Amino acid sequence: MVRLGKIEGVVVQNLVRYPDDRGYFEEMIRVTDGFFSEGFGQLSHSKMYPGVVKAWHIHKTQVDWWYVAFGRLRVGLYDTRKDSATYGVTQEVGMGDDLPPAVLRIPPGVAHGCRVLGETPAHLFYVTSITYNPEEEGRIPYDDPEIGYDWLSAPPIK
Repeated sequence: MVRLGKIEGVVVQNLVRYPDDRGYFEEMIRVTDGFFSEGFGQLSHSKMYPGVVKAWHIHKTQVDWWYVAFGRLRVGLYDTRKDSATYGVTQEVGMGDDLPPAVLRIPPGVAHGCRVLGETPAHLFYVTSITYNPEEEGRIPYDDPEIGYDWLSAPPIK
């Protein structure tokens, strides 16, 4: 059974958007932000098509910060850290251009993935605390029975 909750170390940092008649401006990350203390290694961009699922990714020491500039994602997170108070907990986060703007901080040892919702591609921009290193990358099958997460389920009815 999936244990939904909040995972220790995962941060959803709300952003302030400054709209005007030309569009809007928002700051995503500053070097002085407390949730960004591990620092900058690399900035990447991923375009994903409707319905695509990318899961599960996991890092040994790398921290990720995600921002969705266009489209909508359902982000799944699963705590694999045996020494964590939230070991075995799954967390869901909705991110997208039609939702309140936010940056998501994903700590090392937290498996993460996403599914594109809606009819348009999603553009995910993410900063990592170190540059790409294949020794740092880990993969877990999207349908791992221990995690038990259903990527194809519909959003909950409210």
